[in-house]
Amino acid sequence: MKSNLMIHDVATGTDKLLLSFDDHMEAPNWSPDGTGLVINGGGKLFNVPLDTPKLYAIDTGFAKKLNNDHGISPDGTRLVISDETEAGESAIYTLPIGGSTPRRVTEKTPSYWHGWSPDGQTLAYTANRGEGFEIFTISVDGGQEAQVTHGFDHCDGPDYTTDGTWIWFNGEISGDVQLWRIRPNGTDLQQMTDENSVNWFPHPSPDGRHVLYLAYPAGTEGHPFGKDVELRLMPSEGGESRSLTALYGGQGTINVPCWSPDSTCFAYMSYDR
Repeated sequence: MKSNLMIHDVATGTDKLLLSFDDHMEAPNWSPDGTGLVINGGGKLFNVPLDTPKLYAIDTGFAKKLNNDHGISPDGTRLVISDETEAGESAIYTLPIGGSTPRRVTEKTPSYWHGWSPDGQTLAYTANRGEGFEIFTISVDGGQEAQVTHGFDHCDGPDYTTDGTWIWFNGEISGDVQLWRIRPNGTDLQQMTDENSVNWFPHPSPDGRHVLYLAYPAGTEGHPFGKDVELRLMPSEGGESRSLTALYGGQGTINVPCWSPDSTCFAYMSYDR
């Protein structure tokens, strides 16, 4: 199997291959300064500079079992990771952008990071506290977590809008997985898609105009790897979506925020069968 690190230009609709890997690599982030990407594979984290694209390992200290839920702070100075080395289940940690020993943020597990508030003060994540996976937030410095959603069968992929007024996420009710948005304080819940596809991992664009997401075929359970999927774009205030590209992927394709800072492009992973 080959993993392909791709860049999609929204205006032209074209896809550019940046790098291919013989290993299973996942979940690209785009740095806030626009110069590079962060991806993961084999429980490790890597930098990929755009001007000289190759893998540069990031030192994550004791954390050797990273999953694909990682990201970069809005000011570009810190990384956030989700790792199970210490706790046996996924916990959330932060560390300096250049790498170092991670500092634990969430005491409770499992917790899977997905969003960083624009002011850099709050993390959004999905977590199971005994009644299924819902959306939670916590200070980047740790402390008491706050439950944002209630009553879903499963929630995942929370990501903030650039003005911080909404958290987008995918939520499942009675087997139907659609995109939703909610205020960070847990009010004003709104369903944003009503499609036959199984919709995951919404990512609002930095310019506030669009939301990118992953669409699985109808009937898909969970967010598996190895499916024929689409990347779709919809207006940020709701409305009809359009398909940008079809690919073989799913889990690992766009699990985390992946827009370029100028909103013209986004990064994703596709895979050869």
